Amino acid sequence: MACADVDMDIHGDNEDPHRAGWREPPRIQQYQASEFVPEKEGPLHNLLQKQPAVLGSLQMVSGLLSVGVGLILAVTQDMEESFFTLFRVSLLTGALFIIAGIVSNLLFKCPRLLPVSIMVNCGSIIMAVIACCLISVDLSNWNPGNDQHMRMELLVLFVLVLEVLLSATLCFWFFQEKRAKSP
Repeated sequence: MACADVDMDIHGDNEDPHRAGWREPPRIQQYQASEFVPEKEGPLHNLLQKQPAVLGSLQMVSGLLSVGVGLILAVTQDMEESFFTLFRVSLLTGALFIIAGIVSNLLFKCPRLLPVSIMVNCGSIIMAVIACCLISVDLSNWNPGNDQHMRMELLVLFVLVLEVLLSATLCFWFFQEKRAKSP
């Protein structure tokens, strides 16, 4: 290995480090940038500033709640009692919202998934609206003997409304980003 004895101190113009009797403390000079170089903005920069992954995570959690309630109702309720259990509404919508949440979270790593995320979120909204209609029909035929099941369907209805709001917000952001990127 090569070795050199080089003075690495930064010295000013009027300073002589070898001068005898030097009394004032040495000044430290440092580099300061005179102009900031802006960072290169990646794809979907404006969209990712809104943090769609947070809403995607909420979609996944509400989808898991829907699947859980759907499993409980599928085990405890007869198939003919309601449209909700007959068509496995909660399981289907929960699975769709879990997938939509995963795709929304993956946008940070794979910006090419934007069209897929738009389609999945729009499909989830359509399925949730159909599910809300089926639950509304079940709730209109409220049977006093099924209070627990009807309350659970009401819970799923509120979760579906939350999921629709989340997906609608994401779709709005995605359409804005797609419109901004198109020539």
